[in-house]
Amino acid sequence: MPNHYHALVETEQLAALLKCLGLFHGRTSFAWNREEETRGRSNFYRCVDRTMRSEKHQWVTVNYIHHNPVHHGYTAQWQDWPWSSAHDWLEYHGREHMTRLWRDHPLLDYGRGWDDAEF
Repeated sequence: MPNHYHALVETEQLAALLKCLGLFHGRTSFAWNREEETRGRSNFYRCVDRTMRSEKHQWVTVNYIHHNPVHHGYTAQWQDWPWSSAHDWLEYHGREHMTRLWRDHPLLDYGRGWDDAEF
């Protein structure tokens, strides 16, 4: 999305992953600032990690990530967001399986307020 992204990553080396993300974010900010001939703007200045506490938590998180473009009003349906992993999930798991995951692991209030602020 224009101002943030979500990624569900499994790692045993969280500190190393966060360091790599910090470098990526810094380089991306620097490059965009150079392209737009501006200085000091920070992009992707925050990273939050959450431990998946159960399989249900994991699937609700997958649903949250796929639904995020709808939540922010960029698309009417999550399948319409062209940069979503949802397309790969549908192809790999099939529509029936993904529909069952959506039904069995609804968002309800999950993630409320996480990324509501404009950056």
